[in-house]
Amino acid sequence: MSDLDNGGLEHWLAEMRPRLHAFCGRMMGSAIDGEDVVQEALARAVSGYADAAPVLRPEAWLFRIARNAAVDALRRKRGETLDLADQDVTDQNADSAARAEVTLGFTAFLPLPAPQRASVVLVDVLGYSLAETASILETSVGAVKATLHRGRGRLAAPPDPAPVDEQEKLRLRAYADLFNAREFDALRDLLAADVQLVLPPAVRRAGKPDVSLYYTRYSDAPVRWQLEPAIIEGRPSLLATDPNDSQSRFIIVLDWSDGRIVAIRDFHFARYVMDGINIARI
Repeated sequence: MSDLDNGGLEHWLAEMRPRLHAFCGRMMGSAIDGEDVVQEALARAVSGYADAAPVLRPEAWLFRIARNAAVDALRRKRGETLDLADQDVTDQNADSAARAEVTLGFTAFLPLPAPQRASVVLVDVLGYSLAETASILETSVGAVKATLHRGRGRLAAPPDPAPVDEQEKLRLRAYADLFNAREFDALRDLLAADVQLVLPPAVRRAGKPDVSLYYTRYSDAPVRWQLEPAIIEGRPSLLATDPNDSQSRFIIVLDWSDGRIVAIRDFHFARYVMDGINIARI
């Protein structure tokens, strides 16, 4: 921990960000909502490190913070809880030592109760041992075995996305067409006066004058990113692709009000959210 004490905390947290997102995204059942929880967890880690020191097991400490941030977000959003102590542990002798192969996307974890979700993600997605998982979740190995066993049995493929409103589809298509034609002034005209921009991991802007500069980066970029409407985790969004490299992709999420863009979330610099995400083109 001396490296963290000597100014390496923020660098280490940046390196841990993709793993935190893999956890938080699956806890929330959404890569997009998971990124918000990652941001909250990192803020808590930075502000709380001095009081927590010495931190002897930094990964367990950080994932415990992320777990708590996810719990708070789930309670606000759906009233879920993550109290492993209340779980029936009669299956604690189930064969849970081996890591299962989990390749499903974020939304596939939604049917799992939050305790099962946490155990499956930590063990099967992130590769932590039963003992490490118990330490992160502040419970017993037996409880982890039980929730892990049940969670693996309940995992299922995500449901088909709900039909997209035709008006929303047309609005996304119009935005994509303007972007692809490099008509950025027309896109600036669509911004609300109080528009918000989030460009993870660090950029946040507010207000039309500042957010308008967002399009300058794309107009000057050597890559002519192409947008197409898509359903991403059940949410109408935009998929950006490098025309010269189909594997180079990221997502953009827009929020609208009265025909104006009130929020932009652009994951250009947070490509890790693409790992496990569900995308359906429309």
